[in-house]
Parts: sequence; structure tokens; C-alpha cells
Amino acid sequence: MLGVALSVVLALVVVKISLWLYRWANPNYSGKLPPGSMGFPVIGETVEFFKPYSFDEIHPFVKKRTSKHGGSLIRTNILGSKTIVSIDPEVNFEILKQDNMCFIMSYPEALVRIFGKDNLFFKQGKDFHRYMRQIALQLLSPECLKQRFIHKIDLATREHLKSDSFQGVLDVKDTTGRLILEQMIQMIISDIKPETKSKLIENFRNFSFDLVRSPFDPSFWKALYIGLMARRNAMKMIKRMLKERREEALSDELKYGDFMETMINEVKKEGDTVNEERSVELILSLLIASYETTSTMTAITVKFISENPKVLMELKKEHETILQNRADKESGVTWKENRSMMSFTHMVINESLRLGSLSPAMFRKAVSDVEVKGYTIPAGWIVLVVPSLVHYDPQIYEQPSDFNPWRWKGKELLCGSKTFMAFGGGARLCVGAEFARLQMAIFLHHLVTTYDFSLIERSDIIRAPLLRFSKPIRINISERIP
Repeated sequence: MLGVALSVVLALVVVKISLWLYRWANPNYSGKLPPGSMGFPVIGETVEFFKPYSFDEIHPFVKKRTSKHGGSLIRTNILGSKTIVSIDPEVNFEILKQDNMCFIMSYPEALVRIFGKDNLFFKQGKDFHRYMRQIALQLLSPECLKQRFIHKIDLATREHLKSDSFQGVLDVKDTTGRLILEQMIQMIISDIKPETKSKLIENFRNFSFDLVRSPFDPSFWKALYIGLMARRNAMKMIKRMLKERREEALSDELKYGDFMETMINEVKKEGDTVNEERSVELILSLLIASYETTSTMTAITVKFISENPKVLMELKKEHETILQNRADKESGVTWKENRSMMSFTHMVINESLRLGSLSPAMFRKAVSDVEVKGYTIPAGWIVLVVPSLVHYDPQIYEQPSDFNPWRWKGKELLCGSKTFMAFGGGARLCVGAEFARLQMAIFLHHLVTTYDFSLIERSDIIRAPLLRFSKPIRINISERIP
């Protein structure tokens, strides 16, 4: 009798598990789901999604599934979240355009835990995002960069290049990373003490987007721990400085005119849109994003121009012309030069951004069932927008793997489009895009007009899915003799 009972219980457990596995593999929704596979229970297809692949290769995860299932929409499960992957440029453009309507900014819970649930990147709400963007533009808008910061950026770039090139060897990402952090911190907290700034920079350099990798990678947990500790320490430092500045503002009317003062004034306003916590988060987010992305793209650009003598020659020619047309040779890069006299420079930058595709994917979540191309994206599902695939589409870019700045001749160089989403798109277009372009242009100007340089060794670039260098991009560098 006992044996029969055990057999019945075991049979019920097997049936229960079988039903669970079936429902996992075949989600039941009223509409028609895109083709695809949900992968293994719980972990889904996370392992395959994070597998490293070549720099100029279409993501094998996407390529394999589009080849197998056809179409431009695929269902899957990544990082424990039911996901629709979209590689259709038109669909992607519409999804990004409808931000905060049919779709909202949302990330898999695993990523939210890494960067913090209070991180402003994960906040939702159309009005909230617009308001925070307007605040950030008080630091990074074209007009602000033109009127207040271009001279400081130019001077700091010259000084860093001169100092770091003294030994004859320069790590491009390391140099530009420190340069960007020092500049941004000074723009945000103008009265920061040198020793405090050094400690803050050290924490930011320990927090890298490189920790966005497969949780099944043995090195992930160490990188995660170091990153989270660095983030926590940086937040404590910024929060303390914000508190000190607010206390000072109660007893004195000193005007620093920096971004921290802007945040303090926003906190004073009625309402709870901006509080102390959100002020710290915004400052932290701006510093992390500007440091990591711009230093990586500058390193890639230097690699490309070093490997392409014809491009380097044309770049030098453009910048030598700029120097010749200056009344004061020591005046530094002006806004007019950046916008009107660096067309080839911005062609080089665009081509580097296209090939680099630093944002290989963007996450959104459907707030209601959405019909797209005959399929249903169910409410609550994550949508993984993959705009970077258009950057390597041979129907859009001839020989897409080639570094060819001339392909941008006669085209709009400073804005995004359906086929060029290096800085995202829609309402979430990167607020720091203008700063990144300006910093890269100024760095290239001083590099090609003042120094002779060459790559020390080959460094391969892989994606996993963010960019990683097999070796640092280092150059032999010496000041050019007049």
C-alpha cells in the first residue's frame, strides 16, 4: 500500500514538473507571441546571450535565432526576465519614440540590483524623466559647454596629454578616463579639495561597466563586489559634500555657480521631484556614464586612426589648417572651430561610434499588450531593443566592418537617426552626447597637432556584450619638434 502511495505521489510530482516546464517553454497569452525559445527554466538563455564574440561580428545570439526562426522579433528569457528581442530598425525607432507611453524604461531585475534600485536610469515617468533631463542639461547642454566649459576642457586636455606623454608611453583609455573624471567633478563640485577629488576618482575607476557580464562568469562576482563597494563609497562622499554645501548655504549666500549648487536650488523647491537622494544619484550617474563611455570611445578612435594612415593624414591636415587660421596660436579650440572647421574630425568620430556601438542594446517594458508586425508583446515583458545591428547592416552601410569616415561625407554628423543610434534615441537620447563629441574632438586636435604617435601592440576588441580590450590601447608618443 505504501509503495502504491509513493508511486502516486511521484507520478503527480512528475506531472507537475512537466506542466511547469511546458508552460515555461510555451507561455500562454491571448495574442500571438514571436517565435523563439525560452531556454532553460529560470536562467533562460542568459549564458548564450553573454558569450563573448568578435568586435565586428553580429551578435551570434541574435544571428542564430533570426536565422532559425526568421523575422525581426524573437522571444526569449534573459536574466530571469521574459524578453522580446527586436532587431527591426522601424520597430526600434517606434519603441524608443513611445517611451513612457506604451513602453517604459525598464531593466531585468538582476541589472537593477547591480546598479541600485534608486538609480535614475531605472526611474519611470515621462514628467520625471523630462524634469531630470532639463536639470542635467544645465551642465551638459551645447550652450553651457560653449559659454562655460570649452576653454577649461581644452586646457585640461592639453595638460593631461603633456603630463602623461612625458614617459613616452600613453594608455589612451586611462589618460582620457582620468581627464574626464577630473573635469566633470570640477564642473559639478567646483570647491572640492584635491585629496577628496583623488579619492572620488579612485572609486569611480573601480566602478566599471565591465561588470555587466554573465553571472556565470567566475570573475563576475569579484568585479561586482568591487564595483558595488566603489559605488557605495562614492555615494557617501558626494552625499557628505552635498550636505556640507547645503548647511553652508543656510548661513551664507556664497555663489559657486556649479552643478551642485543647481541641485541644492532644485531641492529647495516645493514638491518631492528632487530630493537629496536623487541629487546624489544624478551626480553619480552623470559621472559614471561620461567617464566610462567617452574614455572607451576615445581609445577606440585612436586605435582606428593609428591603423589607417590615410585617415590620420587627412585628420592632421584638417587640424593644421585650424592652427594656421588662428590669430592666437595658444588660444585653444573654440566652439566655432569645433562646429564649423572639424567636419572630417566628426566624420571620424561618427565612424568610431558606429563601429563601437557602445550601447549594443536598450531595455524597455511593455505597459500593456502591444501589437507589432502581427505579433503580441505582452504587458510586463521586457523588450530588448538592438539598434546597434543596423550599424553593421550591409544594406545601410557598404562594407560595414571597414573603418571608413568618408562614408559620412555630406551627411548630418551631430544627430541620431533610425540608422544611427550611437547615443540611443527618442526621449532617452543621451544627455551627454554633446560633451562626449566635444571631448573627443579636442583630444584628437591636440594629439594630432602636437605629437607623433603609434600603437605599441595590437589590442583585440571583443563584446560580452559590452566592449572589452584584450590589452590596453597604448601608444608610443613624443612631442613633435616645430
